[in-house]
Amino acid sequence: MVRFFPFLGWINEVNSRSLSSDFLAGITGAIIVLPQGVAFAMIAGMPAIYGLYTAMILPIVAALFGSSRHLISGPTTAISVVVFSTVSQFTDPGTPEFVSIAIGLTLMTGIIQFILGLSRLGILVNFVSHSVIIGFTAGAAILIATSQLRHLMGLNIPSGVPFYESWSYMFDQAGNTNFLALLVGVTTLVGAIVIKKFHKLAPNMLLALILGSVVAYYLGGSTKGIQVVGELPRGLPPVSLPFVDFEMFQKLAPNAFAIALLGLIEAVAIARSIATKSGQRIDSNQEFIGQGLSNVVGSFFSCYSGSGSFTRSGINYSAGAKTPMAAIFAALILMSIISFVGPLASYLPIPAMAGIIIVVAYNLVDFVHIRKILKTSKRESTVLLITLFATLMLELEYAIYLGVFFSLVFYLHQTSKPRIVRLAPDPEHKYRMFLNVQKEDLTECPQLIVIRIEGSLFFGAVEHVSLELDSLQREPQRHLLIVSNGINLIDTSGAEMLVEIVNKWNTNGKYIYFSGLKMRARDFLKKGHYWDEIGEDRFFWHKEEAIKSIFDKLDKEKCDKCDAQIFLECPKSSVTKVTSPQIM
Repeated sequence: MVRFFPFLGWINEVNSRSLSSDFLAGITGAIIVLPQGVAFAMIAGMPAIYGLYTAMILPIVAALFGSSRHLISGPTTAISVVVFSTVSQFTDPGTPEFVSIAIGLTLMTGIIQFILGLSRLGILVNFVSHSVIIGFTAGAAILIATSQLRHLMGLNIPSGVPFYESWSYMFDQAGNTNFLALLVGVTTLVGAIVIKKFHKLAPNMLLALILGSVVAYYLGGSTKGIQVVGELPRGLPPVSLPFVDFEMFQKLAPNAFAIALLGLIEAVAIARSIATKSGQRIDSNQEFIGQGLSNVVGSFFSCYSGSGSFTRSGINYSAGAKTPMAAIFAALILMSIISFVGPLASYLPIPAMAGIIIVVAYNLVDFVHIRKILKTSKRESTVLLITLFATLMLELEYAIYLGVFFSLVFYLHQTSKPRIVRLAPDPEHKYRMFLNVQKEDLTECPQLIVIRIEGSLFFGAVEHVSLELDSLQREPQRHLLIVSNGINLIDTSGAEMLVEIVNKWNTNGKYIYFSGLKMRARDFLKKGHYWDEIGEDRFFWHKEEAIKSIFDKLDKEKCDKCDAQIFLECPKSSVTKVTSPQIM
C-alpha cells in the first residue's frame, strides 16, 4: 500500500509536536509564495491568479505522492519561462486561448513525468553526482540572493535578466538605493538570524517578517517608496477540463517533454540537496510519480506546469518543517489568505520578504561539503565549480546537464585506467600481508611478478590494461600472477584482451595466472568459452593456492641461488609457517 500511497509511510509520524512545527512552516511558506506566485504567473504569460492556483494544488498532490519530506512544488522561474516561450508561439500571452493551451500543456507534462516514474527511470537521476548537486545548489542560492537584492535596495531592475546583467544594473543604479526599503530588508534579515540564534525552536522567519512589516509601517510604507505585495485577487481554483487537439498535441509534444525533464531534474535535485542536510533518503522514481500526478491533477484545477521550488523548499526546511504536512498547510493557508484576508497582504513589504529569502539562500550553500570536496578531489572540485558557474551563466537545466556531462567524462576517464599495483609479501607483518612494492620498498621474486588490478575490464579500459601487461612482458620474470579480487566486471572486449595477452605471453615462453576472480566474471568467461581458451589450470580461487602451484613451475636452480626468499615455499625461507591466510 505504501508503494501506491506513499503518504501512508509517514502519516503515523504526525503528532501534535510535528503538526505545530509544520503549521508554522506552512504559514511562512504561504506568505512567501504570495508575491512569487503572482510574479511567476506574469513571467509565464498567465493572469496573476493562475500562479496562486498552481501554488495551491501542486504542493498538496506532490507532498502526498512524492518521497521528500521538505520539497515544495509549485510555480518556478525556469518552468514559467519555458511555458511562456512555448505557448506564445501560438497565441498572445494572457488571452483565454493562451491559458487553455498552457493548461493542456500541463496535462501533457504531467503524463510524461508519471510514465517516466512508472517506468522506473528515476535511476537516471543517479547520474547527477553529489558534487553536481552541491554546485547547482550553491549557484542557485547565489541566483536567488541576487534576484532579491533589487527588492532589498528598492531598485527598479527588470526581472529575468541574466546574472551578470543584474549586477551591472545594481552597480549602475546604486545611487538610487531606497535606504528606507534597505532598512526594512536588513532589519528583517538580521531579525531572522538573531531570533534563530537565541531561540532555535521559534518561527524566526515568520517573526522576522512581522518585525519587518511593523518597521515598514512606521517608516511610511508605500508612501515612502517601500514596495508592498498589494491586495490580491480572490477565489479558489476552479475546476477546468484541459483540452489539446491532435494537431496542437503534435506541436506541443517536444516542448512538453522538455518541460517534463526540466521539472523532474529540478525537483529531484532540490529534494536531494535538502536531503543532504536532513539525512533523508530520496526515491527518485516516487518523486517522478509525485511530480507527474501533481501536474496531471493541477491541470484539472486551472494550474500551469510547475516543479520543486528551491526558495520555498529551503524556507520550508529552515522554518522547521517535520513532515510533508507543512506543504499541505502552506497550500491550505494560501487558500485561506486569498479567500478571506487578501487585503491584509497590502501591508506585507517586499523588502522584508527579500531579507528572508536571502537568509534562506545563504543556508542553502553547503560550505562544509564544498570545503571537503575542494580539499579531497580535483575531479570533483572541477565538476562542482563548472556546475556552479554554469548555473550562474546558463539556464538552470543546462547547468545540470553540463555538470552531469563532466561527471561522466571524469568517471569514464577514471574507470578507463584501472589501478595496477605490484605486490610482494611483507616479512615484518604478522600474516605476511601482500603490499604495494613501490610504497613499502619490498623485495620481489626474480621469477614471479604479482600484481593486483583494481577496476573493471571493459572496452574503455582494454587499451590501458593491455599496455601495462605488455610492459610487464619485457621484464625477466617468466610468470605473472594477477590478483583479480578487484575486477568487478569483464565484458567481451576485456575477455578477448585477456585471451590475446595470455597467448602472446605463451608464445614467448611466459605464463599468466589469475587468483580470486569473482563468480560473475568467472561465469562470463565460461559462457563465452574464454575460460577454456585461457586454460582452466590458470585460474585459482586463492592467492596462496596460486603461488603454491606456480612455485612448482619455477626454475629450482634459480630458487637455490636466490637471495630474496620471499615466499613460504622458498627452500631457504626462514619464515615461520603461519596457518592464517596471506592477506592482500
